[in-house]
Amino acid sequence: MTDPAGRPESRRAANARKRVSRRPSRLGLPAGATTGPDRTAEPGAGFPALLERTWRRAGQAPTLRAALEVLLTLDGHVPGDIQLRALSSAEQAALTALCGLDWRDPHPTPGAPGTDSPGTPQDAADGGPPAFAGEIGLATNGRIAVRTPGRPPLDPRDLVGGVRRVPWTRTVLDTYRHTRAKARARLADSAADCRAWLAAQGPQGRDALVAQARQAALRTAPFVLHQEDTTYTNFRGRNTLTGKTLWPGHPDCALSALTGLPLEVWSDQDTQLVVCLTLLIRSAGFGRVEEANGTQLTVDHVAHTLERLRRAYNAVPGVTPVPAAASHRVADLDRLAARLRTGRAQAGARAQLYREIHGPLMHKVERVAAAPGAAAHARRAAVAEQLAARLGLAGTTLDELGQDLAARPTWLTAPHGAFATGLESLVHETTAAAADAFHADFAMSRGTRSLPRLIRALRAQNWAEICDWDITHFFCCVVPRREAAAHFGGSGAALADAAWAMSSRMQYNSWHFVAGNLPPVPEVEARDHFVPPALPDVAFHSDQHHHGHVNNHVRFSIRSPQAVEVAGRRFDGFTDLRLLRCAGDPFDEQDLLAAHQVSAFVAHATQLAARLAADGTGPEVTAFDSDWHWRAVTGRHPASSGPPAGQVRRAS
Repeated sequence: MTDPAGRPESRRAANARKRVSRRPSRLGLPAGATTGPDRTAEPGAGFPALLERTWRRAGQAPTLRAALEVLLTLDGHVPGDIQLRALSSAEQAALTALCGLDWRDPHPTPGAPGTDSPGTPQDAADGGPPAFAGEIGLATNGRIAVRTPGRPPLDPRDLVGGVRRVPWTRTVLDTYRHTRAKARARLADSAADCRAWLAAQGPQGRDALVAQARQAALRTAPFVLHQEDTTYTNFRGRNTLTGKTLWPGHPDCALSALTGLPLEVWSDQDTQLVVCLTLLIRSAGFGRVEEANGTQLTVDHVAHTLERLRRAYNAVPGVTPVPAAASHRVADLDRLAARLRTGRAQAGARAQLYREIHGPLMHKVERVAAAPGAAAHARRAAVAEQLAARLGLAGTTLDELGQDLAARPTWLTAPHGAFATGLESLVHETTAAAADAFHADFAMSRGTRSLPRLIRALRAQNWAEICDWDITHFFCCVVPRREAAAHFGGSGAALADAAWAMSSRMQYNSWHFVAGNLPPVPEVEARDHFVPPALPDVAFHSDQHHHGHVNNHVRFSIRSPQAVEVAGRRFDGFTDLRLLRCAGDPFDEQDLLAAHQVSAFVAHATQLAARLAADGTGPEVTAFDSDWHWRAVTGRHPASSGPPAGQVRRAS
């Protein structure tokens, strides 16, 4: 199809059109029943408001260094090193000259050359007129903007507020010139090395690397990458990479434009883009690209990431040590990336790997967790105690409860409590127990409604049928604690609506991941899907960009995906447990370790149910639809309710 201007319809528009007929109702209303938006953001919510607050705080800082600390951390919402790694080489040289800040060493010793101390700001002229009238601002994308010599004044249309005037002394200017010259020489040498390495791959090899990078952009969450002043992104605004907006092969996609193009006409930015994406993917797969989100994508930056991971893996007992790269040459880093993939597998078999997600910048960092401590054990014990009481399974630990369930798996198919099957009851009670034990405002767990139907399709290798299922073939049980209503105007109806909004979104996630576990046949390749998640993650300040996260106050969260084998095929991310706090303290590593064990219990039950289904006696899940969530949260049927007090009745 085409848009009104005759252009090919974007993938985002096509998917939105396809979802109209199956988008679930909200508050009992049919989809599309309202004339206006279903919800508007609250004042002070979201990323633009965070940037405005950050700029105001920075303006109150007594010194340039203090102001930069506010800007780099977005007023304490992200680690400062991410923003430092987003700077172009000229901007980096400027901050090094002004304050001694460098992404390789974000915490210089106080009093070192180039640093300013309280009461002695570096931006004060040391006698005589300034050598250069510099400026610092905060861009609307969250990056620090720096005016450097030879560049025009910062454009106010790109900034959150005004600018901070920063007069440069002659000493600062000389330091900048020296630092900038070194950076230019290093970038030129690196670009030449990237070009030579790509030349050695040959035309077919280069096309394969470009195709791999394009597939990574298509099958992972959106990202924003920088090459000096060039931005490569598939996240909102003007897209330059394949993603939700640009279909594969779109002429506006920078990667698609490189296919078949002679290497000599590639730009230096494009050569480094392809090389750096190749190194990241080689070290861990497509997901590694998200660890460069919001930063400069240069060989030096990738080398920094790989070295941090090398040290983390080598610190795990029993892992074969991975030697450091001999240099930052691409060939040496390529060998390191391949070794890290092996080291990662060894580390993951001996310790829990997980990812931190810093929501404002969508930046992810892979970590190696410490061993579970007292806090993790206490959380798990609290969940196990509640489950033993409510499910009637024997045992005092999750492992013992799982063993009892394995000894009598048909318990999952029989009615239990208010549910038609034990599986439904187990999912609900585990989710509810997790909400209580972790003091979460919401807890949720998702899965597929009909394991028997999935098994029939798998045995027939009917990949097209599976890809054609809509989100109603999946479920998500969302359990809010009653205290969470305080975040929704005290309205139980609004709380129920938020729970169903989360449930329907998680149904979409199951739909979005399932195809990623199927063979790459044409029907699967044509279907929109992401690579299924394999690692748990803990997220901070996620209530910034995603409209659902902003509207439903998804600030701190844990996601623990689990794999399940169905009819001999492994499905990564088949089920999960998610925990959400709308405010207060974030979750920590010990919370994540405990939550991952709780989600493993749900996966164990799902695995047992899959085996029953393979033998012809598997349970079906019929609970956890819109009416169920309404009744579970409000205690009444949707038809008996009016508009929630203080809330606009809406549908989406």
